Amino acid sequence: MKQTRNIAIFIPHLGCPFRCCFCQQQKISATQHPPSISQVQEIIETALVTIPSESDVEVAFFGGTFTSLPEQLQNDYLECVQPYLKNRNIRGIRLSTRPDAIDINRLEALQQRGVTTIELGVQSLDNEVLRLSGRGYQSAQVVAASEMIHTSGIRLGIQLMVGLPGDNRQRDLETTRRTIALSPAMVRIYPTLIIAGTELEQEFRAGNYEPLSLEEAVEITANMYGLFTRAHIPVIRMGLHPSEELQQSDTVVAGPFHPAFGELVLQKVALEQARCLLKNHLSSQISVQEPILFCPPREYSQLVGPGRINIAALQTEFGLKELKVKSDQTLSSGSMGIGDMHRGITSVLTRERYLASI
Repeated sequence: MKQTRNIAIFIPHLGCPFRCCFCQQQKISATQHPPSISQVQEIIETALVTIPSESDVEVAFFGGTFTSLPEQLQNDYLECVQPYLKNRNIRGIRLSTRPDAIDINRLEALQQRGVTTIELGVQSLDNEVLRLSGRGYQSAQVVAASEMIHTSGIRLGIQLMVGLPGDNRQRDLETTRRTIALSPAMVRIYPTLIIAGTELEQEFRAGNYEPLSLEEAVEITANMYGLFTRAHIPVIRMGLHPSEELQQSDTVVAGPFHPAFGELVLQKVALEQARCLLKNHLSSQISVQEPILFCPPREYSQLVGPGRINIAALQTEFGLKELKVKSDQTLSSGSMGIGDMHRGITSVLTRERYLASI
């Protein structure tokens, strides 16, 4: 299976008629001005040198509302990618836009110019959350836009946020269920951060908004990840890319920022899966030797957690004097095994079976 690679072109806030309460794209993307056509070509040429030839490559226009750009600029950006499409260096074009910034005629034109994926910046499907966030549309427009994208033959991606004004865990999970019903090909989940210079910063300093803690954001995102994974919808990113600008001390005023947010979510999922596996294993044994957990080598750090925090939590909960973790190449991604030093793996719990049980 080919690995999908994106060549990211950032067009910060360009084309967007709104300024949502949380938005400050220049600081998030570390890009102040949209790139020229020659700069786009340079970015593509530089990236292609480093990308393996067998990869499935898309040029991805992120950060702005592409379909609200002046039509000539849209055409110029799309045109500069055409030679790479003809030479098959690149499979297609990916772009991000708002649910209220597309129509069926525009989608047909985009598809003819090589656009293969459109990611909608949905953020929430709760109308009250959308209103308080200043998004300027309602959930019905998201549904209509998603249906149009499916009809056009373009792949649909959806971007969501947790912790928006008026949001809570129940609303996030309901948004997740409604998003699943839209059948996206992929999802991204971002925690709401208070970025300097935004309306949300003013609300925070006035005491009208309280961001999620890192623990809360990780837990909610882990629940959403579980629902999407159970529905066979890949979550391709969790957390903002830790750009140099975003990590500067005066950029993030407050909120659950962590440079490895997605890894924290996967560690949380792994902890809960191991807890389920241990509970089933220990309850089914009359005399239990010290158990050993097994996982795929690439997922060892997710199971163990930073500073072995996951293992310490499991030892405390189950009263285990010792809990070893070993990697096993025979296990498929997302699977965990349990056993002991004499018999090896005696039981396996796949990620799919675990998620189906909760």
